[in-house]
Amino acid sequence: MICPYNRFCPYDTGSDDTACPFLAGHTALSPTWRKPDMPFLYTNNLSEVRALAERYARKAGLPDARVIDFVIAVSEVAANTVRHAHSAGSMEIRSDANELVCEIRDRGVITDPTVGRQPPPPGATGGHGLWLVHQVCDRVELNSDESGTVVRLYMSLEPGTDGSRGHKRANR
Repeated sequence: MICPYNRFCPYDTGSDDTACPFLAGHTALSPTWRKPDMPFLYTNNLSEVRALAERYARKAGLPDARVIDFVIAVSEVAANTVRHAHSAGSMEIRSDANELVCEIRDRGVITDPTVGRQPPPPGATGGHGLWLVHQVCDRVELNSDESGTVVRLYMSLEPGTDGSRGHKRANR
């Protein structure tokens, strides 16, 4: 089945084999995730969230510009927890030879599985954060139901990619 959000779905290949999380009620998350030993818990300590994101990004070997992108993306999602979920959030970061992944969880519920995939309308006072996250990360996975929300942010560690869906970046 072709993704109903194919206008902007990064998973839609136009074939019947599309592994789009939207086709499964936007509950699918990448099976390669291995849960780290201990998550970082936060309530409103976003400076600590940013510091931890930067430390992991540098340790993983992201170039400086990509470190900034990663920190901005993580901070935006964590700020949404503080502002909208009204619950503590947890953050787990891991990397392997190919990518850096941050998983953020909270008890909030996002009812629109396509949130952030389109730019906010002109003059909008909100909705810019998740759109920005989608612009700087290679992939963003979102799963939300009555038990809460999980957002995973993926950044490629492969040389020559810009973090914008794996395209080569000329100058940054």
